Amino acid sequence: MNLTPGGNAPVPNQSLVVRVSSGIPVDVSSFRLHENGKVRGDADMVFYGQRENDDKTIRLSSSGNETMFTVNVPQLRQDVQKVAFTVTCEAGKTVAQLQRLTIQVESVGNVLLTCDVDVAGRSEAALILGELYRRNNEWKFRFVSQGFNGGLQPLAEHFGIDVADEASPAQAPTPAPAPAVNLSKVSLTKEKPAISLKKKDDYGLIRINLNWNKRSSEPSKKGFFSGVFNNNKGIDLDLAAYVELADGQRTIIQALGNNFGNLDGSPYVKLQGDDRTGAVSDGEWIHINGAEWKNVREVLVFAFIFEGVPSWENTDGIVTMHVPGQPPIETLLTEGNNRQTMCAIARLVNESGAIRVERINRYFGGHQDMDQAFGWGFRWKSGSK
Repeated sequence: MNLTPGGNAPVPNQSLVVRVSSGIPVDVSSFRLHENGKVRGDADMVFYGQRENDDKTIRLSSSGNETMFTVNVPQLRQDVQKVAFTVTCEAGKTVAQLQRLTIQVESVGNVLLTCDVDVAGRSEAALILGELYRRNNEWKFRFVSQGFNGGLQPLAEHFGIDVADEASPAQAPTPAPAPAVNLSKVSLTKEKPAISLKKKDDYGLIRINLNWNKRSSEPSKKGFFSGVFNNNKGIDLDLAAYVELADGQRTIIQALGNNFGNLDGSPYVKLQGDDRTGAVSDGEWIHINGAEWKNVREVLVFAFIFEGVPSWENTDGIVTMHVPGQPPIETLLTEGNNRQTMCAIARLVNESGAIRVERINRYFGGHQDMDQAFGWGFRWKSGSK
């Protein structure tokens, strides 16, 4: 069923997927609302900096230009009256520049409702797309398409979120009952290729995520380090890392060769799994033990198309780094030569105990080419998963 703005339709009282698709990257959020139309705390918001709420009834995952909210409708608390879904553009962009924008509701793999936003001529930077709401103990979905001009912060404040601001140096700090939600995000680009994080003795668990879009059928798992491709299969994009320790030890962490690493011991870096299709909602993760950062000299994160036609623009690849207490840091894989199968994405460098994150985004024909570019000196041979 296609809805127009203001239209509504019943939805089943079961787990639903609310999917938002756009022509260019956008930030998508949800707000769990109560009788007064407001949140009761920061835990009611789900967004890029907080991907699930406190009771895990709403969970966010993303892949390229798609964001999915999995909503466990039967488990929503009785005092939750609505769940609003919103979209905010990147800085300096408006809804009109999104090219296309759609929100749809799915159940058990079937599309129940589709809502296409007419983006032409819209000057807003944010929208309330739609909302799930209770009516006579049943659930419905309404297509809203209401605009905001100021982006995510005024949108969050509209729903009652306490947003963290930079403290004024002229004001004495006052204790707060609870920390406000931080809506910041850092995007590493050509114009802003690096960021340095404040030095800490223990950075906690540093999590690096690779997410991309599955484009066709699932690939098989035979190949070589340099990449062997089957034009009829989907893209298998793998996350990996070069790790150099303070004592000079060097290693490669990757699924190819089953070298997944170690978090509690050397090299203090571990690949958490291998998404072979791009259909896993969380993508692939590398974890770094931030308590042992003093023992790490450098971690260079890279990705390679293990199998499938090398087509970087079709992967919609995005890498996001999460450091406790810091805004998410992201970079997009959008500039690759489609004859090259490997991307050196970003480097985390130990600067006298602090972390400097540097965007690289250089593309290579394979492991050997990248090794030569960075002077690692490994010997490469064919391998398989």
